[in-house]
Amino acid sequence: MSNLNAAAMQEPRLHHVTCAHPGGLHRMAYAEWGDSANPEVVVCVHGLARQGRDFDTLARALAADRRVICPDVVGRGRSDWLADPMLYQIPTYVADMVTLIARLGVERVDWVGTSMGGLIGMGLAGLRAAGQPPLIRRMVVNDVGPALEPVAIARIGQYLGQPLRFESVEQGIAYLQTISASFGPHTPEQWAELGRPMLHPAPEGGWRLHYDPAIAVPFRSWTPEIGRLGEALLWQSWASIEDPLLLLRGAESDLLSAQTAQAMVQRGRQARCVEFAGVGHAPMLMQPDQVDCVRDFLLGG
Repeated sequence: MSNLNAAAMQEPRLHHVTCAHPGGLHRMAYAEWGDSANPEVVVCVHGLARQGRDFDTLARALAADRRVICPDVVGRGRSDWLADPMLYQIPTYVADMVTLIARLGVERVDWVGTSMGGLIGMGLAGLRAAGQPPLIRRMVVNDVGPALEPVAIARIGQYLGQPLRFESVEQGIAYLQTISASFGPHTPEQWAELGRPMLHPAPEGGWRLHYDPAIAVPFRSWTPEIGRLGEALLWQSWASIEDPLLLLRGAESDLLSAQTAQAMVQRGRQARCVEFAGVGHAPMLMQPDQVDCVRDFLLGG
């Protein structure tokens, strides 16, 4: 791997990859940190209504040793929006990640997935090509599991996709801090770092959230029956993973119950769980203990 100076690893490079969906194509944006020639790649995928810059702190901690890729899942951040909102679902996202990994020119990646990003990782880890190893080597699943708690689904549904507009970036950051209190304690600077990339200039003036409000359409079609079907498939995928797994849980999480986390450790072949006190859904991997935990797992061999 070529030597990069420290400054070169402090800001990411923006790229796009063209992906296919039924009836058309869309572009997915991704930030790249570290040496683009490094064959050791970590892909970091965000939660439902977030975007790839959530991982800036973690990426900086990994960039000297790994090539770090942080996509904006389609419909979020700098990626395209889809005309059919019902395509905003895990199968679309998994297919996009297969395309992304092919673009990166590597056979296997390590994976860090927060919430929805963890579900995408589980779906991807369950795929196999004949005679080939799985696409994911080591996986960090951050505060999500095959079984999702209905109370968290209801909480997220209260704000997801609302047509909001803010007069200033500061107003938008304050709103995001309010609905994201379960992320745990952060400094004002950290809240600003988490909030600014989530805001985009609105055509009518002011600022709006940086995602397609239509991502809420399939989310609102969720039913317990759909949940049970998806849960069965995800448990099957989870139990089939033979490579190392690290499960992170906010000790006060309302999405990943302690019981589900315990079952994931029991069913995962090489799974262990770390809980963070004073945090709900989800640890944002900005605090030193959270960053060190993930870094040690990915780099520790």
